[in-house]
Formats: sequence, structure tokens, C-alpha cells
Amino acid sequence: MLHSLKSNCRRLQRIWSSSHSASDHATLRSATNHYHASILKSKRHYYHSLLASNKSNPKFLWTTINKILMRTSTISLPSFENAVDLSNKFASFFSSKINDLRSNLQSNSSILSPHTPPPSSPPMLTEFAPATCDEITKLISSSNNSSCELDPIPTSLLKKCTVLIPTITNIVNLSLSTGLFPDNFKSCSVHPLIKKPNLDKETLSNYRPISHLSFLSKLTERVVKSRLNGHLTANKLLNPYQSAYTKFHSTETTLLSVHDNIVKSISNRHLTALCLLDLSAAFDTIDHDILLHRLSSWFGLSSTAHFWFRSYLSTRSFTVSILDSLSNPFRLLYGVPQGSVLGPLLFTLYTTPLSYLISSNPSISHHLYADDTQLFTSFSASDCASGLSVLESTISSVSSWMSSNFLALNPTKTEFLLIGNRSQLSKANNTILSMPNNVSIQPVSSARNLGVIFDSELSFSKYISSLSKSCFCHIRNLRRIRSSVDLSTATTIAVSLIHSKLDYCNSLLLNLPNSQLDKLQSVLNSAARAITSSSKYSRITPILKSLHWLKINERIHYKILSLTYSALQFNQPSYLRNLLTIQNKRNTRSSSTVTLIRPSNPSNLKITNRSFTFTAPSLWNLLPSDLRQPSIPPSDQTFTLFLSPAVFHKRLKTYLFHLSFPP
Repeated sequence: MLHSLKSNCRRLQRIWSSSHSASDHATLRSATNHYHASILKSKRHYYHSLLASNKSNPKFLWTTINKILMRTSTISLPSFENAVDLSNKFASFFSSKINDLRSNLQSNSSILSPHTPPPSSPPMLTEFAPATCDEITKLISSSNNSSCELDPIPTSLLKKCTVLIPTITNIVNLSLSTGLFPDNFKSCSVHPLIKKPNLDKETLSNYRPISHLSFLSKLTERVVKSRLNGHLTANKLLNPYQSAYTKFHSTETTLLSVHDNIVKSISNRHLTALCLLDLSAAFDTIDHDILLHRLSSWFGLSSTAHFWFRSYLSTRSFTVSILDSLSNPFRLLYGVPQGSVLGPLLFTLYTTPLSYLISSNPSISHHLYADDTQLFTSFSASDCASGLSVLESTISSVSSWMSSNFLALNPTKTEFLLIGNRSQLSKANNTILSMPNNVSIQPVSSARNLGVIFDSELSFSKYISSLSKSCFCHIRNLRRIRSSVDLSTATTIAVSLIHSKLDYCNSLLLNLPNSQLDKLQSVLNSAARAITSSSKYSRITPILKSLHWLKINERIHYKILSLTYSALQFNQPSYLRNLLTIQNKRNTRSSSTVTLIRPSNPSNLKITNRSFTFTAPSLWNLLPSDLRQPSIPPSDQTFTLFLSPAVFHKRLKTYLFHLSFPP
């Protein structure tokens, strides 16, 4: 159609060039305008179809959005003449880096044994239940279409070959029943990726290895992971302070718990020392013998199940791929496979004894998220020296444990914040923190913690400024292509790029001053105007209402109430559930609903209202009674709520929407 319209415009152009008549010029202009309008219409239809087909696949949705915004990432590599030589150079560097780390840890390790005994003997898991064809079909269909050079056929084609399902199921079950992970599944292709765009691309240490594994190997791992997770969950063997790769746990629940502790400390006019420990190549230095012993002693794996993991970890290898050129194969003697399905879970199991070590000191609190470890303790300004001394002692114990377990603590990249109100911070003296290897660190004014910038006064001003700057950059890009996309496509892009940033860990922004939240509201308003092609002078309330977007304050309340619901309904995460207390049943009209007890205000400081412990019960108790109905009378702390998660969140948004835009 566009081709014929363009041909018609050229024909009319030739006619007008010969005649120069006003009527021919008007006809040409009309045809040209129709051609340009058709191009825009076709673009809008094309982009809408692209996003609609990838809505259920976040990875490809982001790729599509980047394509629409014409944001193509360039491959950064060191200068080279021969791709094979460069791939071998990278492979040698990645291998020697881990060997050097291990050698250094071995030479500096203490006599501390890595085999910490568990608090109690775990239930046994001797074998994995076989997979069914239906399970394998579901796993394959739910996988994305990405493939790597190790796959004999593309994943997209494999999904269509249903005749192969029985054969694949048989391969997986043979692996489970024999306790052997096939050797063909143990190789991986590594692609170097520069850590940050502004780093020197000639320095190999500025690259991280991204591992690609075959589809069938990851499929087998998914089956084993489901069995292992079932065993760990049923027997409550998972570390409650490790929030990575665990259902109902996230970076937000981790930071919310840390934030709640800090707010309580400031309310009591205390200071909090927050130490963010940095590990070097944490996943790559894990010792296989220690891991296998831990799987047995702490988590009860034995017999065929234990043999399977021994086979899974042994005789692995990798090659580095540069522009389709492969290096020589290198052995992987240590670590858990990065890019694998089981690797992250195995790392969290490997570090479980660390939580028991830290918890032995009741004055030190901690949270783990994969290899991110944060320690924090509170004390009065007058006890700053003794409080930091206790923290130093714990860090020393953690460092010794890590060394004996071949994990490399990096003192020079560890960050330390002293958080409190301004008057208490001014009273603190001798705030230097002594780290292992004779490294001393001063408290920093701000530090990035799991994507959120914490500052010494917990104001989040730097975080909000950084967030606003990033969002406005996306809004400018959206305005640039707005004429080429329809309203639905523009809304999808805005939700993916801007809402995702505004909503990330926004529970930490609860009851911040309006001067701070208004900055984020301006971002939301600007995004709404960009989507609807409205001027900056247009009234924003009708626009937000037409898009059915909650305002910033209600978005924060939505997140707090959503986390409260999950904690009550699923008792997870336990560290948030323990902050909520249900009111005992009484003979009142409210006794048929789940009501939370609001703790007494420990001080008259406004910052107390930013505490999840203090404010979540108040917000919950203001909800309509139909959102707080239990499935059984809440006579004790064990119950379930009547509404399912989907229904609760739908009604919750409706309730908050009416608060944002009252009729």
C-alpha cells in the first residue's frame, strides 16, 4: 500500500513539474499528506503489534522498546587483530583471576574450619521425583526463545517439536535416577561484557564473564531446582535473612527491613552504623567439596540426590566467544556456574552458616541478598566508639569465616555509613571503622544499596534527584517518538521505563516531606503529558484519571499495603511478618476483620511515621472491611485472608484510586 502511494506521489510530482498549475499542486499536496499519514499509521500499527506480542516476555519487551527508541547498544571489546587470540586472552584472564584469588585466600586463611555444624539435623532428601511429560511441556513453553551456540536447534523451533517431549523427558529422568549430569551439559560459552560504559575497554578486569549454557542443561536444572526448593521450603531450611531467589522476598523487602530498623534507631535518638560488605567474584571461588558437605550436613541431601550434585559440579569447562571465534576450553575447578539455574540457589545455601555466625552477636543485625551482605548496629552518640568496636569484631569474624570458605572479602570496596539525625551525628567522635588487612574506612555521606542511594540523614534526597534525572531522560526519548506510536504503545513504554523506576523500592519513601515527593509527582505528571501529547499548562488531574494512574503518595501506600497483605497471607518474609501483630478477637463490630495493633509512638519525632512497623498497621486498619476479611476468624496469629492476591490488589487499587481522585 505504501509503495503504491509513494509511486502515486512521484507521478503527481512529475505532472505538477510539467504544468505548474495550482490545481495539480493542491492534488500533489493532498496525496503527499495522505502518504505521510499512512506512514505514521503503519508505524503505529507495527510498534503496537511488536509490544503486544512481547508483553508476556519482559526481556523481549525491553528489547522491543529499545528498538522503538532507537537505543542500540554497541559491543565494547579491547583492540585486537585476531578474535581467537583475544578470546584465549580473556579465557586465560578469567581463569587466572579465580586461581589467584583462591591462592591468596588459602595463604591468608586461618585455622578456622569451614565445616560449621548445623543447629539441628535436617530431614533427608535421597532422590528426586521423576518429571512428567506435562511438566516438561510446561517448562519448555514458559521458557524464552533465547538460544546459544551450544544448542543443536533454536529454542523457538524446539517449542514447536512436541514429538520430542517424551525423549527430552526420558533424558531428564535418566539424569535424576542415575545421579549423573551429562557431560555434554557441563560446557558453557562465555561472552565478555564491560561492567560500565565509561570504563577503559582495554583493561580486561573491567569485563565480567556472561555464561551461556545449553537449553537442555538449564531445563534439567529447573526440574532439580523445583524438587530442591520443595524440600527446603517444606522443612523450613532456607535462611530467613537471605532474600535472593526466594518467593515473597526481594530487594525491596530487604531494604524495607533495614530501613525500618534505622528509622526506629533515629526515633530513639540513636545512630546506626551500616556496613555494606563487598565480595570479589563471590560465585566463582566457591569450593566444591565444602559445598557438597554443606548440602549433606545442613540440607539433608544424600544418596542419589547428593551424587547428582557431585556430578553436576565436576568436570565443567568453558570457552570464551568473541565474534563467533572460540577460545581453547578451560577447566572450571571452582565456583557455581554463572548463568545457570541452580547457581544462585547453591550460593545462598553455601552462605547459610554465615547468618548463624552473625546472629551469635545480638547487638548486630544483618541482611543478605545473594553476595550483598549488610551489617548494622545502633548505639547512642556517646557510645560510638564501643558500638563501632563491636561491629569491627563481627566483621573480623565474618572475614575469617569467608576466608576459610574461599570467599574473598574486599575491604577497599566496602562502604560504611553512619546514619542519624543531624544533632546526633554532630556528637559522634572517632568514627573510623577498622577493617581486616589493616584497612581503615571513613563513613561516607551516601552509598548505593541494592539500587537505592542511602544517605547519612536518611533523607533520600540524592536518590530522588538521581531517579528524577533518569526518568526525565526517558520522557524526552518518549516525546521524540510519540507521533510515531499510538496511545496504547506510548503507555506501555512509559509504564516499562518510568513506572518501573518510580515504583522500585518506593515503600522506603513512605511519609517523606511533600517537598521530596512532589519532585516524583512532577515526573509522573510529565510522563502523563508526554503520553497524551498534552501541553505543560494542561490540568494534570483529568489526565492522570483518564490513564488510571495512582498519584505518588497512593502508589507508596499501595506498595506498603501489598507487602502487608503478603506478610499476613503467606507469613513471608518472616522478618516483615514479625513486625505485625494482630489484634485479639473481641466482641466488637470490627472483630470479624483482621485488625493490626499499632505500636505506641516511641518519640515525638516525625521520622517515626516513616517506620513500616508504626505506619503499616494504621494504613491497613483504614482499609474497607471487605479487604480485611479472614477466611477463618482471627482467633490467633495463624490464619489466611479471604481474598486471593489478584482480587485483593484489584480492589486495593480501586480504593486508592478513589482516594486520589474523589468523585
